[in-house]
Amino acid sequence: RIQRELPVDLPAGIATGTRLRVSGEGEPGEGGGPRGDLHLYVEVEPDDIFERQGNDITCEVPISFPQAILGATIRVPTLKGEADLKIPPGTQSGTLFRLRGLGIPDVRGYQKGDQMVRVQVETPTKLTREQRDLIQRFQE
Repeated sequence: RIQRELPVDLPAGIATGTRLRVSGEGEPGEGGGPRGDLHLYVEVEPDDIFERQGNDITCEVPISFPQAILGATIRVPTLKGEADLKIPPGTQSGTLFRLRGLGIPDVRGYQKGDQMVRVQVETPTKLTREQRDLIQRFQE
């Protein structure tokens, strides 16, 4: 028996539970026959930012109270860097926005999944006296 490393090309979009077959890299055949196949079972590590659901991915992004009320354009992480996301005025915490085609590519085709961005409105915990007064006036 020997142990060796074998380079294997993984297709883009491969998911946990997928089985790959590498021809001719298994155990030697009986009586000098050809080698069998090596079967690999893939397990994709979870990501700190994105959660995968099929070919779609989801991430959470915090926004400030004024951004939620007035609207804003924010930068959000994607698999290929960052993208602009327009937050409309009056956005509620937990609202999902779709970025089409920025998800995981399909293993069998040319389509890509979507990226879903869930915004979470951050509530300030420490306010100055002036800020507190402004919020109370706004409430009235």
